[in-house]
Amino acid sequence: MSAWSRFLQQMGRRAWFPAVARRVAPPADRVLYRLTGGWLTVVGHDVFPTLLLTTTGRRTGRRHTTPLLYIEEGDSIAVLATNFGRPNHPAWAYNLVSEPEADIQIGRLRTRYRAHLADADEFARLWPRFVELWPAYENYRRRSGRDVMLFALEPI
Repeated sequence: MSAWSRFLQQMGRRAWFPAVARRVAPPADRVLYRLTGGWLTVVGHDVFPTLLLTTTGRRTGRRHTTPLLYIEEGDSIAVLATNFGRPNHPAWAYNLVSEPEADIQIGRLRTRYRAHLADADEFARLWPRFVELWPAYENYRRRSGRDVMLFALEPI
């Protein structure tokens, strides 16, 4: 693990970090990711695996793109809806529940996926991997006071 990733993981545990990160990282990552084909993100492309998830709004029908950390498991991908520890689930999670088909961009590759909420066994297997990737997820989960949604996505 690089010094930069260790530094980011330490910052991620600080109470102020999620408030700043949720305002800065998603809009910046959407632009950087699209411009560079995923080569450059706010934290660095080689530090944390990041994808762009595009969902369809459950109320508006508009397309919304969110950068997320992810874990690969074979052909499947898993994403976590922590919302930086806020008490409500992120909008993209509700969108996936309503319309489980979504587009994912990893690097320059764009693929259509179908999502489902992870069952208890999937959650138990994948949660430790997410915490290993970003230890602050444990703080986010505790601070949110809710069950965190974990989605498994299969290519269509």
